Amino acid sequence: MKSAVVLLPGLNRDRDMIAALRSISGREPVTVWQTDTVVPDVDLIVVPGGFSYGDYLRCGAIAARSPVMRAVAEQAARGVSVLGVCNGFQILCEAGLLPGALMRNTSLRFVCREVKLEIANAATRFTHAYAPGQIIRCPVAHHDGNYFADEATLARLEGESQVVFRYAEGTNPNGAVNDIAGIVNAAGNVLGLMPHPENLIEPDHGGTDGRGIFEAALGLVKGLAA
Repeated sequence: MKSAVVLLPGLNRDRDMIAALRSISGREPVTVWQTDTVVPDVDLIVVPGGFSYGDYLRCGAIAARSPVMRAVAEQAARGVSVLGVCNGFQILCEAGLLPGALMRNTSLRFVCREVKLEIANAATRFTHAYAPGQIIRCPVAHHDGNYFADEATLARLEGESQVVFRYAEGTNPNGAVNDIAGIVNAAGNVLGLMPHPENLIEPDHGGTDGRGIFEAALGLVKGLAA
C-alpha cells in the first residue's frame, strides 16, 4: 500500500512519520512539498506534527492555505485516507477538512508525556485493528491540543460516532472537551489525532500501541477497507 507525507516549513515530526510508514508498509512513502499542487495516487496521506510556519497567526492557519493542502483536500474528497497528527490535526481543522479547533492547553504550558487513549470507535478505517473500548498508550507533545467545538458540532460528532479517540483514565493533558483526542470526518476517511502514534510502533519505542492505526489505514489487517 502506498503512502505520502506532506512536508511543510517548521514541521519536525516528518522524519518520524516517514520512518514509521516505511517500517510498517515496507515501502518508501512519497513526500510532497508545500508548493506542490498535485498529490500522487496513494492509499494514505499523512500530515505530520511540528510547528508549521512557526505557528504564526494560529497553529496550522498558514499551512492550511498552502497549495499542497488544496491538493490534499481534493484527494480527501475522492475518498483517499488522510491522517493528521498533532500540528497535522490543527492543519486539517484550519483547512475545513475537520470541524472544531485546537486551542491553547488549559495549563498554558507545553505538554510532553505519555497518555492513555480509549478507542471510542473501532469501526473506522483507522481503528479496526483495535477492540471497542480498548485502552492504549500514546505520547503527546503539544501546546495547543485543547479540542473545542460548538454544542451543535459536538452533538453531531458524538451522535454520529465521529469521536474516535478519547483521553482515558484521567490523562487528558490539555482540557479538551469530552476528553476528545481524535475525530474523523462524516465520510470516515479523514482522521485528526493529537497524540503521536508514530512514536510507539516498535519494541524499541517501549511498545507498539500506535502501530494498529497505520496497519488499519494501510489495509494490512483484516477489517474495513483502507
